[in-house]
Amino acid sequence: MSGGPSAVKNTVRLGYWTAAGKNRLKVLRAERDWTQAQLSTELEVSRQTINAIEKGKFDPSLPLAFKAARLFDLSIEDIFQDGREARTNC
Repeated sequence: MSGGPSAVKNTVRLGYWTAAGKNRLKVLRAERDWTQAQLSTELEVSRQTINAIEKGKFDPSLPLAFKAARLFDLSIEDIFQDGREARTNC
């Protein structure tokens, strides 16, 4: 993978979630032109795990969520949604 984790910079598009509404992993991966296999290598999990997370069939462990957040230089909440509606400060 070109650049690796330290080269990852991003534009946060808050409020945009995947169709399942659970996470933005696929979008973040696609923005970098990474395959599921490349992301799985960076996160030290199987490609099938990445696929399951992206499809909303599997919720990542807390250590994996932290690792993804560090990789994309985002907070966990910017990548993963816990199923509750997002709160807004009024």
